[in-house]
Amino acid sequence: MEKTKSRKLHIVFESEVPAGHSAAKPKQQGQAGQNAAASEAKGSVWVYMALASIPLVLVLGNSMLVPILPDLQERMGISRFQSSLVITLFSITAGLIIPVSGYLSDRFTRKGVIIPSLIVYGAAGVLAGFGAVWKSYTVLIIARAIQGLGAAGTASIAMALVGDLYKGGTQSKALGLIEASNGAGKVLSPIIGSLLALLVWFAPFFAFPIFCLLSLLAVIFIIKEPKKSQQDKKANKLGPYIKQIGTILKEKGRWLITSFLAGSLALFILFGVLFYLSNILEEDPYKIDGVKKGLVLAIPLLGLVITSYTTGALIKKNGTVMRWLINIGLVIMTVTLALTIFLNTNMYLLIGLLTLSAIGTGLLLPCLNSMITGAVKQEQRGMITSIYNSLRFIGVAFGPPIFEWLMNKSHAIVFISVSSLSLLTLGLAFFLIKPQGTIG
Repeated sequence: MEKTKSRKLHIVFESEVPAGHSAAKPKQQGQAGQNAAASEAKGSVWVYMALASIPLVLVLGNSMLVPILPDLQERMGISRFQSSLVITLFSITAGLIIPVSGYLSDRFTRKGVIIPSLIVYGAAGVLAGFGAVWKSYTVLIIARAIQGLGAAGTASIAMALVGDLYKGGTQSKALGLIEASNGAGKVLSPIIGSLLALLVWFAPFFAFPIFCLLSLLAVIFIIKEPKKSQQDKKANKLGPYIKQIGTILKEKGRWLITSFLAGSLALFILFGVLFYLSNILEEDPYKIDGVKKGLVLAIPLLGLVITSYTTGALIKKNGTVMRWLINIGLVIMTVTLALTIFLNTNMYLLIGLLTLSAIGTGLLLPCLNSMITGAVKQEQRGMITSIYNSLRFIGVAFGPPIFEWLMNKSHAIVFISVSSLSLLTLGLAFFLIKPQGTIG
């Protein structure tokens, strides 16, 4: 009996913030109390929006450039491989640096990492734009690598900040909003990039820093971060900190590493199948490109966004619900991707199946985000969420090139591979990720 008990997944949602301003004050009556409640609710909406802007600009800074890659190749006289590095180098640089940003956010403050990261991210975007204007591939690729350094301190740290600011069901809802914002960026960015390119082909490079500036101002003036105690700062010196992270991975590694893997594979598959769909749409007999192609690609991503937000709002602290949704999401992904092996020649069926697969991803990711964020205390949360996001970035970076390699072999092999990966992930999640009852 004791052995069975030790296998249960225990996750505690913790926060250093008092349990809401209204809980810290005596109840107020009459109109004054109603005004205070309305003001607090309004404040929460603005904080949600400020937090959501961080992953949104992260996605815009990368995906908005995808529609102009053919123009980039033509105008700068570079190969398709060289143009792909504009996206891939950014993602790999960010993925490698994210754990460092996570440690710094644990050692100092979340905003102390997010704010300079957004500044570097936006400024390097301007430099990349001038690289495009000057037709200097060297300047462009260096600027994109610097953008990756800035990007490393954005979305992953925002996830940790959500864990600091909110508890329980509110935390899950906020994390669902973060994932939905990430997905919304994926929906909007190809469309925005295509529309801006109608003005001048390099316009997306210069438009992005404007979005970045808006997010920076929102983080500075709207988000109030809980202060760290001197004890927490001392505990996060490098030596003791690494030991603490090692202890966490030793105690919870079985389900935690499985969750990291599931999140990474989900995004690898998502970006891979979108790359596949993007290429198919441009070929005969469809010949769809530009804004029209962006709208078609938005269909499965819209399914992801709606599902992510709804899932985050519903799961609250219920570990049993999380487990069900994780497994249901992976079953949907596995079945729909397996059906696509045989039904990929009909465009309507293909888009429908890929949309269902994206809905499965939308069930999976908010549950993983909530579990991983709530699994550790505030002083180690930055590193744990950063390791998770680093693996997500790597999944995104390697999705398109691996899918291109598989497509050169056969379209059936593409979907045999991804449905097999989904089935493997389902097996690991079913046996190793077992949150039970009410969590926290």
